[in-house]
Parts: sequence; structure tokens; C-alpha cells
Amino acid sequence: MATKPRKSIPVIEEEFEEVDDSTLDDTNDPEEYVTFKRSHFYSVLVVLAFAVGLFLGYVLWGRDTTVTAAAPSQETADQPSGPVQEAPITPQPQYTRYDIPTEGYPSLGPDDAPITIVEFSDFQCPYCRRFHEQTYQALLDAYPGQIRFVYRNLPLTSIHPDAMPSAIASLCANDQNAYWDYHGKLFSSETLDRTTFVQYAADLSLNVDEFTACLDSGKHDDFIQQDMDFALNLGVQSTPTFFVNGLAVVGAQPLTTFQQIIDKELAGEIP
Repeated sequence: MATKPRKSIPVIEEEFEEVDDSTLDDTNDPEEYVTFKRSHFYSVLVVLAFAVGLFLGYVLWGRDTTVTAAAPSQETADQPSGPVQEAPITPQPQYTRYDIPTEGYPSLGPDDAPITIVEFSDFQCPYCRRFHEQTYQALLDAYPGQIRFVYRNLPLTSIHPDAMPSAIASLCANDQNAYWDYHGKLFSSETLDRTTFVQYAADLSLNVDEFTACLDSGKHDDFIQQDMDFALNLGVQSTPTFFVNGLAVVGAQPLTTFQQIIDKELAGEIP
């Protein structure tokens, strides 16, 4: 029977023992030699791996592994401990008071009245006229002796061309101590022109020559312009706008609107 040829497998002879062929069955595949020799090699690897494992274990676990809590940073240490609470929210005031100068402006009523109402108005404004006709006198009558009413000019010259001449005419009448009577005539008039201004001065027995000279002098122009600048810088955007003890009321509001504020003011309910 012919002998089965052996495969040529390259090995490093120094690393393996020589095997006696006579102890092996001829039917065994020479590949088993290699398997046997590899088992020796793997044994060596296992021993080495075990040794490496011991070394790494010592390096990693042999040291002091006691965990020490890190000291808190200064920023953390300064933070408050305990339950977190929301900071209180300061409520916005319900009312805002504005500082409105009144000295030197036409006024009606006691100087020491508990309620001062300042009106920024336009003699040609239909809503200003509505307030004058429907609310103005009723308001004064509802609080006799308790209201000082101050008028300041805000002629809307871009839409009311007769508003500025009317404001000048009213101040010329004020020069002759007839402001409020003249003020009422202007708000009752359908026509605001020079002829009307002079006629009203005559009706009130003013010195007409002095009055007409005032109309042409321009003496009150800067005063009115300062009124306008103050109102616009304050944020007044429409006429009429009122300030009741500094509290803003915008528009030709009914009597009840003013009463609600005035009653609270007199009762000391508004801070």
C-alpha cells in the first residue's frame, strides 16, 4: 500500500519538540502534528496573558482607589444651599404720575385745590370742543372748590390751520384778564379767523386796539411753542389729553371717567 505523501508545513524547529513517527498511526493526517504543536504555543500565550493581566491589575487596582470628594469651587461655595425659591416679582404700579408744571399758565379754581387738572388742547379740535360742551362745566360743578383747572396749548398745526391763531388770541385776551370768557367763546365758535377774534374782544369789552396789536406782535409765539414741545416730548399724541394730579386721561372722556379718578384721589386710594 502506497504511503500517503506528507504536506510540507513551515515551522520553526527550535520552538517545537521533535515527534517520533513510529508512535503515530499511519492513518493520522500529518495536520495533527501542527495541531499538537499549536497547543503548546497557545499554552505559552495563555501563561503570558495571565502574567500581563496580573501586572495590569496591580497597576490599575493596586493603587489607592479611595475616592475623595472634590472641594467645591469658590463660585459653588458662595451659592446658597437649601430649597430654591423664586425671587419676588415687584408688581408694576397701576397708575403713573407725570410732573406737569402749572405755574404761569391760565388756570381756574383755588390754587390749593386738592385736584389739579391740566388740559393740553386745541381750539380747532372737534373732540376738545366736545369735552368743553359736554363735560367741562359738569366736572367743575361736581366738585365745587376742589378743582384747579389749567389750560395748556397744543395746536395741531398740520391739520388745524386756525389752531395757532386761536391760541394767540386767547393769550392776548389773557393779557386783559379775560382768558376764560374768551376761551369759552372760541370753543363755541364755528369760525376761527381774525374777524371773529376781534369781534369776541369787542364783545367782552376788551381794548380792541391793544388786542389787535397783540395779535400781530408775536409776543406769545414762543410760549405756545414751548407748550407744544413739552407735550410732544412727554409723549402726548392727541388732543385733548388731561392730567388729573399727574394721572393721564386721553380723549374727550365722559364725566364718569374723571369722577372715578378724582374720587379715588380724594379718598387717598391711589399711591
